[in-house]
Amino acid sequence: MTDFSYQLYSSRNFPPLADTLKMLKRLGYTSVEGYGALYADEAKVAELKAYLGDSGLTMPTGHFGLDMVENDPARTLDIAKALGVETIYVPYLTPEQRPATGAAYLAFGKRLQEASRPYRDAGLGFGWHNHAFEFEPLADGAIPQVAIFEGGPDLEWEADLAWVIKGGADPLEWIKTFGRRLTAVHLKDIAPAGANPDEDGWADLGHGTVDWKALKAALANTRVKYFVMEHDNPKDHERFASRSIATAQAL
Repeated sequence: MTDFSYQLYSSRNFPPLADTLKMLKRLGYTSVEGYGALYADEAKVAELKAYLGDSGLTMPTGHFGLDMVENDPARTLDIAKALGVETIYVPYLTPEQRPATGAAYLAFGKRLQEASRPYRDAGLGFGWHNHAFEFEPLADGAIPQVAIFEGGPDLEWEADLAWVIKGGADPLEWIKTFGRRLTAVHLKDIAPAGANPDEDGWADLGHGTVDWKALKAALANTRVKYFVMEHDNPKDHERFASRSIATAQAL
């Protein structure tokens, strides 16, 4: 791992964005990953493009909501082109959107597969970014992430391996089984039990309980291109960014 990205959601509570990008460049990051609020309208997209240019950072990956990728592919493609996004990941389903059966998750995978067509036709990658719920068995015994992949044979995977662990699964087994789908990974850490309650139980990379050395070794056999630092709720985003890239560079 030599080139590192940063999910800008981690710094959403620390404006201004221009200063965040300069800080990340200074710390050694080469790229960032966007999320929906950053391209809510044309003015925000133009602003982000200008800030990226000023900082010297790129944005090869972006999170785009399901509604946008399904219902407005033309606008989504325009945003991706403007910002230099090469791979789009759909990041989440709210609890009320989540299916209740394996068959319904299979259908959702097919829905993602269909939604991916205009982006793959345009030469972009397209995939799914997980949280914990995809790994928690349903009442019928199905594992949602397995069903999603079954329904979407061409879907790429941006794996948040800390969320895999939170979902009760073994990330090494998932890398072994589905590593061919991996094109990006979120580098994220989990605080020891009871620690960091004011940061929602997350930790800076290397300051938690996730065995990233073992995961790094397993990821060496995949086609992962993007390693993206993320913390869902840091008290100090520069502390998180600096300590995490130092850990990642030493892996």
